[in-house]
Amino acid sequence: MGPSLSRREIEVLRHVALGETSKEIAGALGIGERTVNWHLERVFVKLGAESRAEAVALALELGIVRRPHDSRTSP
Repeated sequence: MGPSLSRREIEVLRHVALGETSKEIAGALGIGERTVNWHLERVFVKLGAESRAEAVALALELGIVRRPHDSRTSP
């Protein structure tokens, strides 16, 4: 089992996995951009990641988030 991320940290990480910026995530979640970045820093520490890409890759590997659905491959 992976590290214990808060519900909000996972929510932010899901948006990061979709390629959204901190500003876009803040707007979607109704929180400040600084708050988004704070949650991301906590995610980096908990996962041992040094970047958004690495955090997403580790979260996918650990099953914390699922790969975003690609509608182009759906029938």
